[in-house]
Amino acid sequence: MALKPSARSNASMPSKPATRDYHPARVERSSPLSPKKAAKRKLVLPKVSPEDKQGLELEIEGRLVKLTNLGKLFWPKLGITKRDLLQYYADVSPYLLPHLTDRAMVMKRYPNGAAGEFFFMKRAPSPRPDWIELCHIQHSSGNIIDFPMIQDLASLLWVINLGCIDLNQWYARCDDVDRPDYLHFDLDPVPGADFKKVTETALLVRQGLEALKMTSCAKTTGSKGIHVYVPIERGPTQKQVWGFAKEFAHALAAQAPQLVTAVYTVSKRPKGRVLVDYNQNAWGRTLASIYSLRPQPKATVSTPVEWSELERGVSIDDFRIDNVPARVRKLGDLWKQLLAKRGRFKLEAYL
Repeated sequence: MALKPSARSNASMPSKPATRDYHPARVERSSPLSPKKAAKRKLVLPKVSPEDKQGLELEIEGRLVKLTNLGKLFWPKLGITKRDLLQYYADVSPYLLPHLTDRAMVMKRYPNGAAGEFFFMKRAPSPRPDWIELCHIQHSSGNIIDFPMIQDLASLLWVINLGCIDLNQWYARCDDVDRPDYLHFDLDPVPGADFKKVTETALLVRQGLEALKMTSCAKTTGSKGIHVYVPIERGPTQKQVWGFAKEFAHALAAQAPQLVTAVYTVSKRPKGRVLVDYNQNAWGRTLASIYSLRPQPKATVSTPVEWSELERGVSIDDFRIDNVPARVRKLGDLWKQLLAKRGRFKLEAYL
């Protein structure tokens, strides 16, 4: 059913034009779900065979979602289909959705599965359901990009159905896209460094942050490394957060030069080190979200871990599509602190 014009926000873009450090944005809302329709219940998609080319229309919380090519193999060697991909996200959605709400989403689409070619897409494709909410962001070029936002299970499955394997949301919410809710470090092994060194670096990053009275949380990237995040009070601009992250990364590299590097130029990075990548804090960049499946051979997941787990030792392959939903149901969301209003660090102390 089409929405009435009054159901969507028609607020105009702020009159001040975008610059390199200021980017006006506005949210385009849809009709809110009624409490009855928003009631949580487990969604189980029907089983399909790889030969099944049929689609499916589901009513989810009062919204009609069309799912296509459910039998398509996304991980042929593992027998994992597009249906399995969608089911995974449905299973973790109660824990995932709070981390995505009100944030622009960059779509990374894999139309031919995890081993196939991919492409990035920023603008929400048309035609699309009229209940997909948008974040309109004006860039310094003057262009306004209409990013989709994942606000509920229906919009989550709509995005995944486009062939997205992992999710890449913005660090700042749409009501102020220049001021993020967290800073982070992407720990990536340089050739010659193994995951044990990445773990050692993550613990060193935590130690350094603790010395500054900052609490942090970690997750595997699902690929080769670890992400360390710090919840901060919204206030500093993305550029200021990037500046702090850069200074911290270089200080850490000076402290442990045999383990850590902050050199961003690939050809100049010393071998066998772990890159503490601060540049991912730049405006407009994204990282794979919490609970994101990754296009890796074993269908691994970017999974929150306790610091004690890292101290004991884990591997990327410990967390996969087949076991993460049960882990999350058992442990809950280990990244609740990233959503909490209390306990966030006031980064202005170091700016």
